[in-house]
Amino acid sequence: MPTIWIILFALLFTIILGRFLYIQVSGEASGVDIQQLADEKRTNHYTIPAERGTIYDRTGMPLAQEHTVYRLYAVLDEGQTSNPESPLHVTDVDKTAAGLAPILGMEEAEIAESLNAGIENGQFQVEFGAQARELNQEQKEAVEELELPGIHFLEEPIRFYPNGMFASRTIGLTDKQESNIVGINGIEGLMNDDLTGVDGSLSYQRDQFNMKLLNPKEVINEPDNGDSVVLTLDQKIQTLLEDALSEVTEQYNPANVSAVVMNPKTGEVLGLGNRPSYNPNDMNEVSNWYNDVISTPFEPGSTMKIFTLAAAIDAGVWNPDEEYKSGTYKATDNTDSIGDHNGGRGWGTISFLEGIQRSSNVAAAKLSYEKLGKERFYDYFQSFDLDKETEIDLPSEVAGSLVEGGPIEQVTTSFGQGSTATPIQIMKAATAIANGGQMMKPYVISKVVDGDTSEVLAEQQPEVVKEPISAEAASETLSILETVISSENGTGHNIYNLDGYTVAGKTGTAQIPDSESGGYKTGKENHVFSFIGMAPAEDPELMIYVSVKEPELEDTETGSAPVSFIFKNVMENGLRYLNIRPDKESDQPIEAIDMPAWEGKQTNAVVEELEQAGVAPVVIGDGEQVDKVNIAEGDKISSRQTVFIVTDQPQMPDMQGWSFRDVLMLRDFLDLDVEWIGSGYVVKQSIEPGTPLNEQGYVMLELEEPSGEPSDPEEEEETEETEETEDAEEEG
Repeated sequence: MPTIWIILFALLFTIILGRFLYIQVSGEASGVDIQQLADEKRTNHYTIPAERGTIYDRTGMPLAQEHTVYRLYAVLDEGQTSNPESPLHVTDVDKTAAGLAPILGMEEAEIAESLNAGIENGQFQVEFGAQARELNQEQKEAVEELELPGIHFLEEPIRFYPNGMFASRTIGLTDKQESNIVGINGIEGLMNDDLTGVDGSLSYQRDQFNMKLLNPKEVINEPDNGDSVVLTLDQKIQTLLEDALSEVTEQYNPANVSAVVMNPKTGEVLGLGNRPSYNPNDMNEVSNWYNDVISTPFEPGSTMKIFTLAAAIDAGVWNPDEEYKSGTYKATDNTDSIGDHNGGRGWGTISFLEGIQRSSNVAAAKLSYEKLGKERFYDYFQSFDLDKETEIDLPSEVAGSLVEGGPIEQVTTSFGQGSTATPIQIMKAATAIANGGQMMKPYVISKVVDGDTSEVLAEQQPEVVKEPISAEAASETLSILETVISSENGTGHNIYNLDGYTVAGKTGTAQIPDSESGGYKTGKENHVFSFIGMAPAEDPELMIYVSVKEPELEDTETGSAPVSFIFKNVMENGLRYLNIRPDKESDQPIEAIDMPAWEGKQTNAVVEELEQAGVAPVVIGDGEQVDKVNIAEGDKISSRQTVFIVTDQPQMPDMQGWSFRDVLMLRDFLDLDVEWIGSGYVVKQSIEPGTPLNEQGYVMLELEEPSGEPSDPEEEEETEETEETEDAEEEG
């Protein structure tokens, strides 16, 4: 029997010894690498969070950035304390509750109840709800000064919007999803992949006391922070817009307000706002999540007459002096009658120019139906992209609808009823008017920048989408839209005038469909009041569209009151902020005079008579006799109108500082062959001033935008003198 036990013991020993030898030689047990398991057990692994990229305005001001906050928690497990003199858990519930309550804005009893409940339930730690989360640095330091045992903090990233409601619909919002910040709308949502970084990691080996070894085999993978996005928005212009929107909202309590500011030469959106809106740092009840400028089509009303007018001019069917009977109009015997906005009374027989100035529906209808015809009318409206999205770089764009039907649909579309559009569609189409026929794609994202190296990864450039009308048609349309503001007949007269700047624009008063009656709402306030304006009128640098829906008006107020308040505050201050040169001296009414007789007269006599009336003419040549003038004798002119006097010895004028519109006027008047590069004002010409025009009929021009402030302080005085001279020329 003893022998059997000895044999069994020897066999068991041999098996165990063999197992040990196998493990020692192979380093594995049950298929597991022993060394790897040991390394893992004594290695700490940490994630190094990547920062979400910052969203900036065009001047470099942060609009949305990652911000570190703190979450407070209390450790209750006594096992965490190894030295009673330095406890690592909560030892005094009442003292802890009394210290935390005023900092967290909570009741002592509420904090004590959470602590006691956690202790009774044997919880390792407890938290205190929303008021103990997202604590700022000051709150954290205030708690730390109390030196309360067992109170600890976790760092957490949040998205912070330094300017609150500022452009909130454009910038967008984020949400916490599994501890990650994720964009859900606006730029935050559209550019989420670019803004989101890739987390890094840190690992090192430690001993049983969690202390780093002397040779910890530390491995660090740096995080790849998210890229930053730079917007075209300008913080100054956006602030002007936000302030004006807030004031109108407070004073008039409208259902909705929308406004957008754009550089018509580039398509850059400099400001965009809506009301109602929200503060992304302090979200309360949100009544409207849509960015109405791009997502809410509506029947815009008379602002659409801009494109009916431009189409008629470009097609060669516009005659400003032709007269028609205003009031009411029927396209055919079988269609409904449409009326002018004054109850269909009209203003008798007036010219088409006066009809546009008065915003006559009949004028627009006749231009569309009788002058252009259905096919050509819709071709022009489609060429302005009024039937499709603008493809602006913002999410959730919704295009309006261009209704093509019978005569009544064509007629109502011509003055902005029936068909729908969004403010951004109207702005995109209007860039062709303000920009010499070239229609620009609107955009909000300027560039994407590497969050770690600041390298520009992508940059957006201005894009000409189409040229729906000619430069000449655009210039003439601008001139007519300027009279909507300057003429006594204009619907914008004395309402949208600016101090120092001329304005070209169009008012709109749109009816609101009534779902209950199937028609339109009635009543003074039940309209969408709007205005699109461009300034300076000759060569617009800024363009603004404003719409106010159903404002609460006083008996003496019109719907233009809240609209003009926004437009004038933003446009005038925006132009001055951008150092755009004023093109008029004051906001005094412009007095019209009759063009004096000039046929067969001496040049000096005609010039002197005009100058005495406040008109500074441009004299072409140095001849003693007047050969021709671009204004007929007896026609009404103003001090802002450009008058060309061609002498019997015509010479190439000095066009330095001339606007593009004046260049086109001279070209058409003298039948010159003119080519140009650039935009803005003339800085160079290929033919020297004084060269006889009968020898040179071709000229090449170089145009540049206004340069703003002088670059050399020593040249400041000279520059100011030059500007005064150019101002005088323009006023002539």
